[in-house]
Amino acid sequence: MYTSGILVVGMSEIEGMDNMKHKPYENSGIEEGDSIISIDNTKISTTQDLIDTVNASSGKDLAIEYVHNNATATCSITPVKTSNNEYKLGLWVRDSAAGVGTVTFYDSSTKSFGALGHGITDIDTEELIKIESGEFITTQILNIKKGENGNPGRIQGTIDNQTNIGSIYKNTKFGIYGKVSNPSALRLDSSKEMDVALREEIKEGPATILCNLDGTFPKEYSIKIERIYRENNYDNKSMKIKVTDEALLSKTGGIIQGMSGSPIIQNGKFVGAVTHVLVNNPKEGYAVFGDIMLKQIREVN
Repeated sequence: MYTSGILVVGMSEIEGMDNMKHKPYENSGIEEGDSIISIDNTKISTTQDLIDTVNASSGKDLAIEYVHNNATATCSITPVKTSNNEYKLGLWVRDSAAGVGTVTFYDSSTKSFGALGHGITDIDTEELIKIESGEFITTQILNIKKGENGNPGRIQGTIDNQTNIGSIYKNTKFGIYGKVSNPSALRLDSSKEMDVALREEIKEGPATILCNLDGTFPKEYSIKIERIYRENNYDNKSMKIKVTDEALLSKTGGIIQGMSGSPIIQNGKFVGAVTHVLVNNPKEGYAVFGDIMLKQIREVN
């Protein structure tokens, strides 16, 4: 996923040619989590754009336009020249993020997809990443790190030399969403289409989740829906779930990173997707209602 503008993830002092420490960003108003969108009226789309523009300034004041708390603001920063003859602002920035997760569903009528059930946050700012665009690609699974109490496991994979499936347009607290341009890469089985359950149809008790842990095809594993929070529309902890399948527990220890988005099936209907693991008990976690994810995908179209 590529950020909308350049995300500021940190700040640090710069040692100038005078061997003194400088904070060129000080009192500018820019904070961690803000996004730089232009400098001197020139759009900034990548980290390299920022580096090139700052170095070309020759130390002159730069008019910076940035987004803070969803509002556009401007400031002026004077770059500091270092002993390497480079100019710096003292800002740590990022322009993209990538990770491994699970696609929850695909709607063939609109060619839309939903995944993860939770948003992608920046590792440094812990805030939801505002994206400009993104790519949706296959993953080669390399290893499964089993979870244990206090130390959640994870699916380890690579996106190198993989197949493009589509585009990501939206990153929300209820998942990521976009369009599929290469449905064949999903290896779909149309006989397994299913309806979305109404919240009133979801019951505490046995259910299953679909997980792909070996890079071939998803397999079905047993879980238990322990609690249902039917009135919850404000976050993605709609249901509390517990993994009961011995085969899955032997492979993963429970819910692990990379399983977020795994669809939950009950009585032949899609009821939701895995979103969280309880760190101190990886057998248990939370899931989001399917209807919440469907609402998000409708807003993509």
